[in-house]
Amino acid sequence: MAPSSAVALAIAVGLGVVLFKRTRRHRPPLPPGPPTDPIIGHLRKVQLDDMTLYELSKTYGDVIYLEMLGQPVVVLNSTEAAVELLERRSANYSDRPRFHIYEIMAWNHTLTFTGYGKAFQRYRKLLQEHFKPSMISGYHPIQALAARRFLQDILIIMQVTYGHEITSNDDPYMDITDKTSHALGNAGPPGGTPVDLFPFLRYMPSWFPGTYYAEFARSQKAVVDVLHNYPFDQVVKELAEGNAKPSFLSQTLESLSPEEAKNPETIRKIKGTAGVTYCAGAETSWTTLSFFFLAMMLYPECQKQAQHEIDFIIGSGRLPEFSDRKTLPYVECILQETLRYGLLNCQIASANLTYGVSDGILWYRWVGASGMLEKL
Repeated sequence: MAPSSAVALAIAVGLGVVLFKRTRRHRPPLPPGPPTDPIIGHLRKVQLDDMTLYELSKTYGDVIYLEMLGQPVVVLNSTEAAVELLERRSANYSDRPRFHIYEIMAWNHTLTFTGYGKAFQRYRKLLQEHFKPSMISGYHPIQALAARRFLQDILIIMQVTYGHEITSNDDPYMDITDKTSHALGNAGPPGGTPVDLFPFLRYMPSWFPGTYYAEFARSQKAVVDVLHNYPFDQVVKELAEGNAKPSFLSQTLESLSPEEAKNPETIRKIKGTAGVTYCAGAETSWTTLSFFFLAMMLYPECQKQAQHEIDFIIGSGRLPEFSDRKTLPYVECILQETLRYGLLNCQIASANLTYGVSDGILWYRWVGASGMLEKL
């Protein structure tokens, strides 16, 4: 190497080191966290379960930074931190990480997996318009009817979303429900499968190590397509025939302008919004019922007290109505406690900030596309 070239290389390296140090000096620190291993980060040392993260918070505080094979994870361990970031700064932290397994199954067409932006805001507003408190009361007759038949709440959300009433176990909508639940329940932890950590695995053959979930997702894509298309096509047919029942989907389609009705992207998003409404309602309904029956089995004295309150206030001549909730405080407490059980699950969000957060309670640098776990 010529002397001039060597000098030029030395100067370039020196400038690079200086710039690197200056950049690091002015960057806010990452949130605190335990020591990491090279490459694998905290994979060997930390399990993302409730108790482990709670114990870590005793040492590292309410906001903890972890890395799993290069994937940044921010853990929020207090209500204050969660409210500060996920509510007050929701515009910054409302994006979604990329879930490769769910993309393979075509779940990326649903609102849940839509990245934050104009499309997300539009269809979230669509949901809010149909499920705001003033609209919820309109669904009470549907819920009361299902309660009187003592059917699972999953039937309620089907009628609210698509206007379809399930009357037998061989109903095609029941088949869609069963297969969709199987697809969701066996696709691995969202964002935590080998395919999500190493996206190139989704393109590898099925015999290649680590590709199980990708192969499973490909086998379930048709199930997700049916969820989005079959109920939609039925409602479109009923609207054309003039016998569609009031529902989220029928009302949404009727509100479209002629231009919007011909826009494939608009139709695709509406299908996804309806699909995620049904899936979310079905899952939370049977989960809530399961918690309720378990609680009543574990605490029969609470069941007796609730029954006594109903008998004393309502009597034996009729069943409780929604209008009776204010007069049944003990039953209301049981309801709220049952719903609280379901809120103990981890909520996954995404942070896509690359700059320091200096106002409020935090002074940390957030890395792009990091997963945020809310542990309250």
